Amino acid sequence: MKATTRVAFPGAEELIERIDDAVARSDPRDVVHALRRSMCAMIRDSDVRLPDCVFEPHREHYARRELYRSPSLGYSVIAMTWGPGQGTPIHDHSGMWCVEGVWAGEIEVVQYELREQSGDRFQFESVGGMQAGPGSAGSLIPPHEYHTIANPSADAIAVSVHVYRAEMTQCNVFRRVDGDWYERSPRRLGLDH
Repeated sequence: MKATTRVAFPGAEELIERIDDAVARSDPRDVVHALRRSMCAMIRDSDVRLPDCVFEPHREHYARRELYRSPSLGYSVIAMTWGPGQGTPIHDHSGMWCVEGVWAGEIEVVQYELREQSGDRFQFESVGGMQAGPGSAGSLIPPHEYHTIANPSADAIAVSVHVYRAEMTQCNVFRRVDGDWYERSPRRLGLDH
């Protein structure tokens, strides 16, 4: 059994309690709906203050810092720090639901639908995007899990908090190879300190 991760910060206990209440529901749609509501409320709650480290960007890539992993319900909470202009390629969540809340700055999310697959080649179509600021939250429920995330700012950082159904240690990323065709490759996900 893996050790539980728990980072201490003001309001952490309340945040975990609210996430526990949402994740204990049986239907994934009910889970993400409750999580989105709770996440938005907690972001706006001045008594909840994330640790200072999550406001420190990594120079070479967006940073992933685990705040909590539930030993009983299995979910994980990851804070992501996005330096100016940092973002992801199109990626999936390995079949897991996820709720993503913007804690600071702004992020841009573009969603994609899979139109066709041929082996490890995938054809995607962009089906919309949004720019989200502090206090907003969105969710992904497979099979609608393909997206990109980026910090559109040229000079400010952004911080988002992600709650995943389980510990997310890998995903698939998709790199453009020809027109609207992409090639899939697995990516191991690490944590920053």
